[in-house]
Amino acid sequence: MDPLPALADRAARAGLFLSGIAPLRPEDGMPPRFRSVALLSPQEPDFWPLFRASPEAQDGQPDPLDRWSRRVIGRIACALGLKAVFPFGGPPYRPFLAWALRSGRCWSSPATLLVHETAGLWISFRGGILLGTEAPPVAARRPCDGCPAPCLAACPPRALTASGYDLPACHAFLDSPPGQACMTQGCRVRAACPVGASRRMPDQSAFHMRAFHA
Repeated sequence: MDPLPALADRAARAGLFLSGIAPLRPEDGMPPRFRSVALLSPQEPDFWPLFRASPEAQDGQPDPLDRWSRRVIGRIACALGLKAVFPFGGPPYRPFLAWALRSGRCWSSPATLLVHETAGLWISFRGGILLGTEAPPVAARRPCDGCPAPCLAACPPRALTASGYDLPACHAFLDSPPGQACMTQGCRVRAACPVGASRRMPDQSAFHMRAFHA
């Protein structure tokens, strides 16, 4: 029985969507009975209000989003008799970047960030669910093809370009007065992508920026 319809339905009710399915390889280190992994990502704008109303978001304890992800995605996997995996909590860390690229729905963008066919540069992964079925064929188009690439000129300190990511320059800018706009509204490079543009709420961006620039 195909688990994907039930998985997609349960994910949607949790504010998540099935952002790709990647075939597993021996080097991934997953149990051999599993053949692929379904990647789960925030479905904007539904995801953030659901998370903010959760016990994890309100209990004042560390890592609320990771704890929410473990509970919610873990329950989805358990209900379907499958196994959940997460991009945090390692080592060992699960190869989510490799899985995303392998899914056929994500690519490297001109600014080197991962870009998704519908979520653009806002793509992120809250977890994955291992499947005993093969990954289905994909016919997706890289959204950067034919795009004028506004992401390349969007970073004020030029920390994120086609040449790579200058992490110290990024953090130094975020410590400056002009960088406070990025801290409250999110990364301008991600926001410049016309795919998935303006889908993330300001307080959601601020939450992630605080975690990044702790």
